[in-house]
Amino acid sequence: MSFEITPANLKQFIKDYQSRQDSAVLESAVTKNGVRAASFNWHSIADNDPHFSIDLDTGNVTDQKRSGRCWMFAALNTMRHQMHEKFNLPDNFELSQSYMFFWDKFEKANWFYENVIKTANLDHDDRKVAWLMATPQQDGGQWDMLCALVAKYGVMPQSAMPESFNSNSSDGINSVLNSQLRHDAVELRKLVNNGASDDELNSTRQKMLNNVYRMLCYAFGEPVTTFDWEYRTKKDKEFHRDANLTPQEFFKKYVGWNLDDYISIIQAPTDDKQYGKTYTIDMLGNVVGGRQVKHLNLNMADVKQLAIKQLQAGESVWFGSDVIKYSETKHGIMALNTYNYEQLFDTDLSMSKADALDYGESMMDHAMVLTGVDLVDGQPTKWKVENSWGPKVGTKGYFVMSDAWMDKYVYQVVINRHYLSDQLQKQAAQQPIVLKPWDPMGTLA
Repeated sequence: MSFEITPANLKQFIKDYQSRQDSAVLESAVTKNGVRAASFNWHSIADNDPHFSIDLDTGNVTDQKRSGRCWMFAALNTMRHQMHEKFNLPDNFELSQSYMFFWDKFEKANWFYENVIKTANLDHDDRKVAWLMATPQQDGGQWDMLCALVAKYGVMPQSAMPESFNSNSSDGINSVLNSQLRHDAVELRKLVNNGASDDELNSTRQKMLNNVYRMLCYAFGEPVTTFDWEYRTKKDKEFHRDANLTPQEFFKKYVGWNLDDYISIIQAPTDDKQYGKTYTIDMLGNVVGGRQVKHLNLNMADVKQLAIKQLQAGESVWFGSDVIKYSETKHGIMALNTYNYEQLFDTDLSMSKADALDYGESMMDHAMVLTGVDLVDGQPTKWKVENSWGPKVGTKGYFVMSDAWMDKYVYQVVINRHYLSDQLQKQAAQQPIVLKPWDPMGTLA
């Protein structure tokens, strides 16, 4: 049964609005200042004081600028945190995000071609094909995708491949590259449907990738294969130089992680995802033949305790969340009482975390790093967050996340398997259940 808005309905709506004593003053406040400013809760500043019982020294914050590389910045930040302490590096030391950005886009192009060929027998308006063509590649990613890149290409200090205009502001290269990939998709689909051989497909694909490589070199600069690393220590100012390193050698020597030790854990309380099971997402990834995106789903209590264990051991924690919700950048606050939207509009906006995921109200859209936590009687009350939006937001770039906000809007953490119980390690080793490409757990940070 349809419902048409009639003149009588409108008359009643107007009467109800004008009968409210606060309508005029609220209309003035919101129209002049905007919804966020008009609903901002000043008490949230005091409630989220930036002091923590566990507080790791992690140096200066980084700045992803006008790019969607938060997942990459956050992952490289967790690596450099340990390097800072181990090698006494200056606070401004960074690993090259531009280097990883280049190879991510190159590998994503090949990943896209792979999926175009796999779905070539489907109609162009099939949901899978439409999803694939909507965004052939983008800046975002997930933890396992970063691991796949590092395993193949290594890492390097930012001094070996600095930022460029296009790494700092990626809209232009993304637009052109996606146009190129859709153009190539038309050709690949025609070849498959006309019965092209594997050799013909591979030859065409190689030409396409050669073109993509050239485009990326123009945009970011061609990555070096060897470099010299020079630095001066923070405390005693000793000069060090290590010559003729490859990115793989640098990662092994100076980061030294076993990437297989780090497990992606999600917090998805939806009916289709059981706790204690692992999940992957169809068509999600970046490196063909590389590491699979894989998540272990746990309840929030377990997620928090694992994060606390890792912080207590002196290791920061990569995490993914819905940063837009109830987040205030000037003071660096992420708390459920930051904005009084419901009181301002006299309405009910409440949704469970599961419903918010199922109905598109919330999903992971940003990755950051946990670098501290405030424990009271062993329980967390607030968390220290290292963002990658530069030092001009929050407290020199650091945010305070309330524990209640974490419950509601944190969806993923990465934990060293050494902090997992034997039972959780067994659960993490299970074969993953495959989710649809558009599942919210496949959202790229």
